[in-house]
Amino acid sequence: MRTTMTASPFSPSTDRPHRGGARLLADIGGTNCRFVLELGPGRLEAVEVLPCADHATLGDAMRAYLGSAAVKAISAAPIRHAAIAIANPVNGDYVRMTNHHWEFSTEALRQECGFEILLVVNDFSALARSLPHLGEQKRQVGGGAPQPDAALGLLGAGTGLGVSGLVPCGDSWTALRSEGGHVSFAPVNEQEIAILQYAWREFEHVSFERFLSGAGVELIYRALADRAGRPDERLDAAEISRRALSGECALCDEVLEAFCGMLGTVAGNLAVTLGAQGGVYIGGGIVPRLGERFDRSSFRRRFEQKGRFAGYLADVPTYVITAEYPAFLGVSAILSEKLSD
Repeated sequence: MRTTMTASPFSPSTDRPHRGGARLLADIGGTNCRFVLELGPGRLEAVEVLPCADHATLGDAMRAYLGSAAVKAISAAPIRHAAIAIANPVNGDYVRMTNHHWEFSTEALRQECGFEILLVVNDFSALARSLPHLGEQKRQVGGGAPQPDAALGLLGAGTGLGVSGLVPCGDSWTALRSEGGHVSFAPVNEQEIAILQYAWREFEHVSFERFLSGAGVELIYRALADRAGRPDERLDAAEISRRALSGECALCDEVLEAFCGMLGTVAGNLAVTLGAQGGVYIGGGIVPRLGERFDRSSFRRRFEQKGRFAGYLADVPTYVITAEYPAFLGVSAILSEKLSD
């Protein structure tokens, strides 16, 4: 199945085209790959979402997009410059995806597709680089005004828990390559102690990611059902969220509340660790779907619950990322810096 969006969801900042022609930007996940053409700064057109399973290799998927009628109608000239954000560690030339069967050499892929420059970066690094470019594509949840020239924090709960930060570096930014989702979980109340004790039945080491992820929502549900002496209905994360948001299941709502509180704790940890007075941003696939339920949860109270540093954190803004394709903004910035060098 191919989903096409030829109307740009982005706000053009200028009509000036890129020197060197249109650029290809991509966001590659384990299930879908997303492509777009960047015609000039802020001018993104012809978004397509292609199922990874429909293509034997990433090169096949890229060539299918570049050969599509939507792309040909916009840019008849060959694409010379491309940048890919991928949900995978990127160390060196060779990339082997952990959540899909694709594997490739960046240099071989560059030659296969005829690019002069091809950059491949971790998707969370790209998401971090998008933060200064979000504009109105975010929603503030508590706190004051961001401090200029200060570090930014980033969390994203989805398949796992992504953690990063953005540190000012001259007139640019440096994205941190963090694995902070795997820090040890620290309970702050009796309920969370019980949830942790339940998780210890399955895992020797319980990280924040064990709870702040899709699988984590399910683990919290099993733990709270066990604590309440209720049968485990084996609900998946999507059904737990649906029942909670519809108001039809008090236990499911309790699960979401526990999730949001835990996320507040780890977000506050990140803020004081980085000195992220520019704000802490929440992305990933779970929180943006919770809407106002997240805004009225214990997230912000738990974010500030740091004893002597409560006043410090009260001033730090927290944001939910609402952009539909934020990784495109990040890889665009990374590619632009590379080409300006």
